[in-house]
Amino acid sequence: MAICYLCEKGELKRKKIPYAMYGEHLGTFDADVCTSCKEQFFDEKTSEKITAATKAKGLWGLGTQTRIGQAGSTLDIRLSKKIIEFLNLKKGEEVSVYPESKKRLIVEL
Repeated sequence: MAICYLCEKGELKRKKIPYAMYGEHLGTFDADVCTSCKEQFFDEKTSEKITAATKAKGLWGLGTQTRIGQAGSTLDIRLSKKIIEFLNLKKGEEVSVYPESKKRLIVEL
């Protein structure tokens, strides 16, 4: 019986779980899941399979850092080509932008 590495209360049970990234289903993978905190742990072999599935779907490297720029009297945020292609964004499309908190900005298409 293995004890959870995080909460140190629950037992780790082997399960098959669905895995998604950016809303895209990548597959079902083996994981050790804590019976208490529900944290999921993947072994190295499974992590490699998840990475391969992420790359195959074109999701690898979508997360990126950017800077706030200025256009006239307004500020802008530039998006990478990968994000533009993933979201199929077009110049002139209307989006909704609002703060979720002082640390999170939501952009909805």
